[in-house]
Amino acid sequence: MTSGLIHPLSLYPKNSPTPIAMPPTFESDPRHGGKYLYAIALADARRDGALAGIDGRPVVAVSQGGVTAFVSDCRHERIRPERAHVTAHREVLKGLMREGTVLPMAFGIIADDLKAVRRMLTQNQEAFREQLERVAGKLEMGLRVTWDVPNIFDYFVGLHPELRAARDQVLGDQRAVRQDDKIELGRLFDRLLNEAREAHAEVLEEALAPCCAEIKRAVPRKLNEVANLNLLIERSDQYVLENTAIRVAAQFDNHFAFDLNGPWAPHNFVALELQLSRSS
Repeated sequence: MTSGLIHPLSLYPKNSPTPIAMPPTFESDPRHGGKYLYAIALADARRDGALAGIDGRPVVAVSQGGVTAFVSDCRHERIRPERAHVTAHREVLKGLMREGTVLPMAFGIIADDLKAVRRMLTQNQEAFREQLERVAGKLEMGLRVTWDVPNIFDYFVGLHPELRAARDQVLGDQRAVRQDDKIELGRLFDRLLNEAREAHAEVLEEALAPCCAEIKRAVPRKLNEVANLNLLIERSDQYVLENTAIRVAAQFDNHFAFDLNGPWAPHNFVALELQLSRSS
């Protein structure tokens, strides 16, 4: 049994949406083992595409209950995240998303057989339809803002007299530095850091909201990260967002670095837990 979230790993193309190109459907061949899943889409699309997936296997469409899964034969029980495999997964998603809205699957999700794929489509068709409708015609962009400074602690010491005083008191004491004093200094720095993050994120979100359908914050992963925003926008608003981001960045000084990335599939705005098992 393999479970996983709907989750993309590929760029969402810039061109306007058109019907999804779907390869012909197929019947199961038990010699091929499992079925590797790439994405979910609505079933009412034209069928005139051909894509090669992992190990060069043809990507085919399996339709059930008004929704379609894109899969390829897979003889592996598990797929290692090797460069060739990840690249193949991404290329399939790029090809599918170039022509319309899909719900991309996480890398490495394998159904036991064709019946399991069809059962998954049947059991989740309403949820799939709802999610597809929610992100139809949309794409995701990411905005990552960082403090572009040599040392983030020293930078904050320069900004906040209270932190500078606390630092000088702890490090200037001729006695051995007590662990409790170091902990309190760290807590003060952490509070000021998070307050700054919150204030900057609010400024960014307020400026970007008019051209976004939704905005989600990701938890900062690095100490110098100011904000990491996931932005759900209409495809037609991509350049509006880019211009808006440029204007917002101009409001910040040279201690800040802006990275607007994408377009991506809207993976941070789709979450469906799937359980895939061999049908009886």
